[in-house]
Amino acid sequence: MRLLRNLLQARSIAVSEPFGLPTGSLTLLALISANPHSSQAELAAQAGITGPNVVGIIDELERRDLVTRERSSVDRRRNMVLLSEKGERTMHTLFAEVSKIEAPIREELGDEDLAKFIDYIERTLVALTEGEG
Repeated sequence: MRLLRNLLQARSIAVSEPFGLPTGSLTLLALISANPHSSQAELAAQAGITGPNVVGIIDELERRDLVTRERSSVDRRRNMVLLSEKGERTMHTLFAEVSKIEAPIREELGDEDLAKFIDYIERTLVALTEGEG
């Protein structure tokens, strides 16, 4: 498992590196897209990234006009994060690159084994995070 994680992480870094984005950027862009108006704390919990690291990544994404922050109208202490149009385009470009990296895995496993593999990963994540939060 460690070798697989290392290989996937290295390839993930290689995808975001030409864009000059920090590791974790694509994860956060995807979460922000799927969960508009999430707080930074909520994004950190969903991404499995520490709060300070999420703030640093979001700072960089905001500098590049990929996301915006808004104060919550309900709780002024909370920053809600939104994806910009540029952020949406960048996310789709990054996903296209990731899809190229994942193609050999999809081809090797086929639909049925890939579905099982994803199920195993999801169950493992639940087992590892059960009781957290």
